[in-house]
Amino acid sequence: MTDTIGSPASDTPMPADGYVGDPAVRAEWDNRYTDRQQLWSGQPNGALVAEAAGLTTGRVLDVGCGEGADAVWLARGGWDVTALEVSGVAMERAAGHARDAGVTVHWVHAALTEAPLPPASFDLVSAQYPALLRTPGAAAERALLAAVAPGGVLLLVHHAGMDTQQAQDSNGFDPADYVWPSMVAALLDDDWEVEVDEQRPRVAPDGGAGAHHTDDVVLRVRRLR
Repeated sequence: MTDTIGSPASDTPMPADGYVGDPAVRAEWDNRYTDRQQLWSGQPNGALVAEAAGLTTGRVLDVGCGEGADAVWLARGGWDVTALEVSGVAMERAAGHARDAGVTVHWVHAALTEAPLPPASFDLVSAQYPALLRTPGAAAERALLAAVAPGGVLLLVHHAGMDTQQAQDSNGFDPADYVWPSMVAALLDDDWEVEVDEQRPRVAPDGGAGAHHTDDVVLRVRRLR
C-alpha cells in the first residue's frame, strides 16, 4: 500500500482500487502507458536538473511522476520525495525503477486536485510538462501553489507555444483544456516572488514521447510567506 504522508515510506504503489480521482482519467493514462513498454526516456528532465541544482534539499512533490525518472533522480540527490501519479501502470514502473536504484519514494496514486497532501509542506513542487485539466475555479493551479511551504519553490515547466495552439492534434488533445505556466503566474500575489519566467531551448533527453519539442517555458516562483 502507498503510505500516507508522514508515515514510513513505501516503494510499493497503492493498488488501483485505492486511487483518488476521476477513473476515466486514470484509465486514459493507463492505456497510454500500456501501449508502450516505455513511454518516456528514463532520464530526468533537463529543466528540473538545471533549476534544482542550487536548491537546498528538503521535501519535494513530483507532480505527474510518470515512470519515475525525476523522482529517482531527486531521491538520489538527497531529497525526501513524494511522487504523485494518476496512472497505476506508470506508478508500478516508477516503483520498480526506485527499487532498482535503491532509493525510497513516497507514492501517491491520485489526481493532484484530490490528493491527500498536507498543505504548505513541500520545499519544492516540481511539475514537468503536467497534463492538468483546467477548471472554472482554477483548482489545479491553486493546488500547485497550496502545496508549497513558506520559503519553498514551485517549478512548473511546459512545452513552449502549446498554450496558444488552436487546433486539436490527431489524439484529440486540445491545449485550451489544460493548465499552462501563464495561468499559474496570473494567480500570484505578494506572497510570491517570481525567480524565473522565460522561454528557453529545451535540454531534451534522447527518446521518449515529447522529444520533438524544442523549447520550454519555465516558471520558478518562491513562496515568501
